[in-house]
Amino acid sequence: MNTLKDLQLLIEEAVNNLSYPTDPAELYDPITYILSVGGKRMRPALLLMACDLFGGDVRAAVQPALAIEVFHNFTLVHDDIMDNAPLRRGKVTVHEKWNPNVAILSGDVMLVEAYKLIMQVEDSILRDVLKIFSNTAVGVCEGQQLDMNFEQVEHVAIEAYLNMIKLKTAVLLGGALKIGALIGGASKADADLLCTFGEQLGTAFQLQDDILDVYGDPEKFGKQVGGDIISNKKTYLLIKALELAGSNEIEELNRWINRDDFDAAEKVKAVTNIYNQLNIRMYAEQAMQDFANKAFEALDQISLSNDRKQYLRDFADGLMIREK
Repeated sequence: MNTLKDLQLLIEEAVNNLSYPTDPAELYDPITYILSVGGKRMRPALLLMACDLFGGDVRAAVQPALAIEVFHNFTLVHDDIMDNAPLRRGKVTVHEKWNPNVAILSGDVMLVEAYKLIMQVEDSILRDVLKIFSNTAVGVCEGQQLDMNFEQVEHVAIEAYLNMIKLKTAVLLGGALKIGALIGGASKADADLLCTFGEQLGTAFQLQDDILDVYGDPEKFGKQVGGDIISNKKTYLLIKALELAGSNEIEELNRWINRDDFDAAEKVKAVTNIYNQLNIRMYAEQAMQDFANKAFEALDQISLSNDRKQYLRDFADGLMIREK
């Protein structure tokens, strides 16, 4: 078995070896740029991991793994336009470095290039792999649209939020694992179970992100703590607080949500105090654990040896054990 680090390095090398035409430069240079900005290459590495788990040839899975990475970065380019984000991984975003029209068109080409890469699988599984990849891509777009919709509505149900983060974040993890499993020779039943493992784990990971945004150590978490509170982002914590709050807490929460002029530290402290009064962290951590348990339940049913299942358990534990 290859280590996760080895698989990430393999993807990094493959990304660096990707080449695109030089003309028109405005179309292709942004693709090379966004792919060079970095990232953990976790999603394509998961595809390779799944292939390896079932005894497949990891090298034969590199091109479809690259498809996952190119697709993921395509979504980032377009998401940054929608969010009007100036930076991505500490670097200027594509639409800021060039312009939005260039970013849109380069992103479109990235999607096409991702399909060219994913098609480099054996003919015997090509139809199944294309179906998984296409359904995954649609799911990610649905999740992004739902996330934008939530910004325009006052009330979001917990189940609607959980569905959104599953689509926006978790389905790509599940899809990558499922494709890798099929390339590695897994049965469809095992590939489906591995997909479920990835989706449930990805949802748990996003819930943990919500928790750490409020309760994490900024030095260890790597993000500004309270950023979601400052921006009124409808996370699990805020939605649950609005669901459980009495009239006094509702009034105070709405006051902070609707204020345009506020001290950021004061707002974070006040909203966090309300969360503490309502035991919101406990509810969020329980929800996170429920999804992690569902992931392990799916894993237990996969037809793999215990040592290979342990490899996935260790990966899941490493993903979920983050600095508080």
